[in-house]
Amino acid sequence: MATIPLHPTEHETDLIEAPAAPPDEPALRFNPERGPVHELRQFEQNLPGGPEPWHRRLAWLRNLALFVLLPTLAVAIFEYGVVANQYESETHFVIRTAGQSGSAGSGLGQLLGLDPNPTAADSQTVVDYLLSHDAVASLERSVGLRAMFRRPDADIFSRLADNAPPETLLRYYRTMVDVEVGRDAGITRVAVRGFRGADAQRLAEALLVIGERRVNEFNKRLLESRLAAARESLQAAEAGVSDTQAALSGLRESARDADPERTSAARIAMVTQMQSDLAQARARLAGMAAAVRPDSPQYVAQAAQVRAIEQQVGAAQASLTGSAQATASGLGRFEGIRFRQELAAKRYEAATAALDTAREQALRQQLYLVRIVEPNAPGKALYPKRMKLIGTVFFALLLAYAIGWLILAGVREHAA
Repeated sequence: MATIPLHPTEHETDLIEAPAAPPDEPALRFNPERGPVHELRQFEQNLPGGPEPWHRRLAWLRNLALFVLLPTLAVAIFEYGVVANQYESETHFVIRTAGQSGSAGSGLGQLLGLDPNPTAADSQTVVDYLLSHDAVASLERSVGLRAMFRRPDADIFSRLADNAPPETLLRYYRTMVDVEVGRDAGITRVAVRGFRGADAQRLAEALLVIGERRVNEFNKRLLESRLAAARESLQAAEAGVSDTQAALSGLRESARDADPERTSAARIAMVTQMQSDLAQARARLAGMAAAVRPDSPQYVAQAAQVRAIEQQVGAAQASLTGSAQATASGLGRFEGIRFRQELAAKRYEAATAALDTAREQALRQQLYLVRIVEPNAPGKALYPKRMKLIGTVFFALLLAYAIGWLILAGVREHAA
């Protein structure tokens, strides 16, 4: 800015001091050789905030192309020229139990027998298996997993490395297979990627097959664990019944009596009848004593009959209770064995009922894999997401470049 010095009058010289012009402020100086227009444009460019010279704009565009456009172009060339297409096949299934009913649901849930709160733990168990090394080993045997991930269609950066160890194969497999369980309906979604559409569909179908196989193994283990205790109880009850039956047979053989209970009853009835006969004989003998002499033949014969009956009754009573081989002792052992036999029979019935109940509960808790969506045959490659990646790279570099430019401009301003 030009300054015009004012010469104060002599009487103002001592009172007013003229301000000095800023040293950095550009001054308009007329150059008759360049002309006034060129001088004015040069003056505007030197002003703070004035238009930048063309070489600065060119440098800015050059840096933008160097740090933003060229890397983005390189990424685009790599994605479209090198990276191979990947196809995705998707399938859906749900894990349910036989005890679940679809009464609480509605519509398609009732049609499929789905519960609004399915067994999420069971579904998560199947998901964990599908992403495990066991699943990788099973798929390697059934569909040739390594060969699928090393197709000639795959690029060198995406395909599985040759002779990759099992850990690398498992890590690569988890990048190609996505399994997730929905929180609301418990529906499991399986998305499989492959370098060929047929490979992706085949691998998704194989995952469903090994998932169903694993569910059946769970059911078998559950049934065996639930029935094992009940079967042990049933075997113990059967052994008790056999022991009591053997003891009863031994008692019959030793006593030579097929039915000790009936035999005892018959003997008791016989003794009772003999006691009745003895009472009648004694009554007749008492009647003869009043009518005939004691040495008469009738009285002597009746007295002999009474003595004979008394001996028979005594012998019969002795056979009932007189010794260890008596009827009463044998009947006691027989009743003890029969009591144990009845207990063993009741225990056997309870064990049989427990086994049936355990089998019914195990069958009711068995899991089933219900297919909802079969694996599709992809016709278009969905991966890689080239436009998304290129756009992300472009805007990220542009943002970094803008931040760097702002920082550099601030540094220059402070330096000036």
